[in-house]
Amino acid sequence: MTQTDAAPDFGPNDPIFAAPRRSNWVRLRTMILLRWIAIAGQVVTVILSLVFLDLALPTGLIAVTIAVAVITNVAAALIYPENKRLNETGLAGVLVFDMVHLSTLLMLTGGLNNPFASLILAQVAISAAVLRLNATLLVCVVAVGLTTTNFWVYVPLSTTDGAEMHLPPLFRLGFWAAICIGVIFQAAYARRVTLEMTAMADALQATQMALAREQKLTDLGGVVAAAAHELGTPLSTIALVSGEMLEELGEDSDLRDDARLIRDQAERCRMILHSMGRAGKQDSHMRHAPLSAVLEEAAEPHGARGVELIYDLAPTGAVEFDPEDEEPVILRRPEVVHGLRNLIQNAVDFARSRVWIDARWSDETINLRIADDGPGFPPDLLPVLGDPFMRSRNAGRTTRREDSQGMGLGLFIAKTLLERSGAELVFANGADQFTDRSARLTRHGAIVTLRWSRAALAAEGGGRGALGENQPTDI
Repeated sequence: MTQTDAAPDFGPNDPIFAAPRRSNWVRLRTMILLRWIAIAGQVVTVILSLVFLDLALPTGLIAVTIAVAVITNVAAALIYPENKRLNETGLAGVLVFDMVHLSTLLMLTGGLNNPFASLILAQVAISAAVLRLNATLLVCVVAVGLTTTNFWVYVPLSTTDGAEMHLPPLFRLGFWAAICIGVIFQAAYARRVTLEMTAMADALQATQMALAREQKLTDLGGVVAAAAHELGTPLSTIALVSGEMLEELGEDSDLRDDARLIRDQAERCRMILHSMGRAGKQDSHMRHAPLSAVLEEAAEPHGARGVELIYDLAPTGAVEFDPEDEEPVILRRPEVVHGLRNLIQNAVDFARSRVWIDARWSDETINLRIADDGPGFPPDLLPVLGDPFMRSRNAGRTTRREDSQGMGLGLFIAKTLLERSGAELVFANGADQFTDRSARLTRHGAIVTLRWSRAALAAEGGGRGALGENQPTDI
């Protein structure tokens, strides 16, 4: 894991990140429908060429070629169920068949003298968008091979009076080059865009899973806290009554041991519920809390990992926090807690000994900075930090951060969740971000700066006043 990984919750071996099987998304019925559209277009084109353009075409061979496609379509529709999905080999076979079919028609109607030769790019685009690299390369090689064959082998186009229609050799050569270059360009372009869309979709799915899990944990904590709060009074009553029974019963009473057992077990239940509900009550404390409490909650899982966490909270312009200053009370949103937790874990993972968590606030903004004394982010990845599934290009570096590789999914999750809460994130390296000399000498690692408008995070009421009575918990 690198600092660009930010401790993702879902690793590369998770099923949602298994080797892509995007070809399974394509139904056979979709390809059958597209082929019917192509067949209809071919029939209409042949009829128009014979009737209006007065061309002399080998109609018998053309009819046989089109009939082969019709028979193949009908057979596929009858043999396979409607929900049949093509695997990669099957879809590649369908695309190659369609290219061979189109190439045969072009061979019978002038080869590259026929302007419809460019339609072979359609199969290339589909393969680049759906198939993996090896299958896409196969389809591209077949497309270039068939185009080259049509350059040399074809039945000349001619009119009914015997006049042949053909392009000048130089134009035909240019048309061949344009199609071949188009095959390469379109395959690379479509594949690149599709890979980015797929990576983003997978990463967004992981983000939703992380947020859902955080929300479930929050809800569960609220239920447990509410149970501990509501059961506290009856357990205290049981302990009180059992204590009075112990005082009234004599030392030799058979019921004394039973009363002591009741008191001890009631106390045990109270302690268990207290420990389970220590995160708070299902009241206003569960929905908003002081900024320092939210930061400490986010950092809590990493407080005992051998790295010192140093908090520095103060109003903007103040040197240090004055207890009389009113600390902002913010909404305790799961995406904020989970996003900050990812960033803090990332800093702790690569810090040498310290991580600084600085917070400043004004009437308009809340600013947060997480810095460490580690080796920093790989410089070549700074421009793309926060993108999913990136990998460091510097495999030969020696530092822990720069020597290891990761998917970058953790930072993507953190960035997505925090931006959803209204934050603006900036990733940087080094002491140049600090004006104080002591800070420049120590905080020389990775730096993440976050900025919210206060209205985006602040809870209603804003200050430290009473947060109201406990509310019933919906189960």
